[in-house]
Amino acid sequence: MKTDKFKNVVFRPEFEKDKKKLLKRFRTLDDDLATFIETELFLYHRLHIDNKGVFQIPGLGFDEPKIYKAKKFACKALKGSGANSGMRIIYAYHEPEDAVEFIEMYFKDDKENEDKGRIMR
Repeated sequence: MKTDKFKNVVFRPEFEKDKKKLLKRFRTLDDDLATFIETELFLYHRLHIDNKGVFQIPGLGFDEPKIYKAKKFACKALKGSGANSGMRIIYAYHEPEDAVEFIEMYFKDDKENEDKGRIMR
């Protein structure tokens, strides 16, 4: 994905599959994801402004790259919910390379937690 905010943004094939499935229900996801990268991720990783919407996932057994869960993700298709839409995004931030790698996307009502096996792979 082309972005001016990070040197590289990568979507793992599993993430693309998650997104494709969710797009059937939430048609604004592509635009919402672009906005999320340009604002929330930029604020958190580049400007070091924490609005309590992104959390590092602890206890994975490795230090690099750091894996994060985004809980505040504004989805326009879920009118009235704002950033508390229930959409979850799991991603890795490779700080030295200034790269974001998207691993998993899910809707909280469909699934309670991230797939640790997928993260480990």
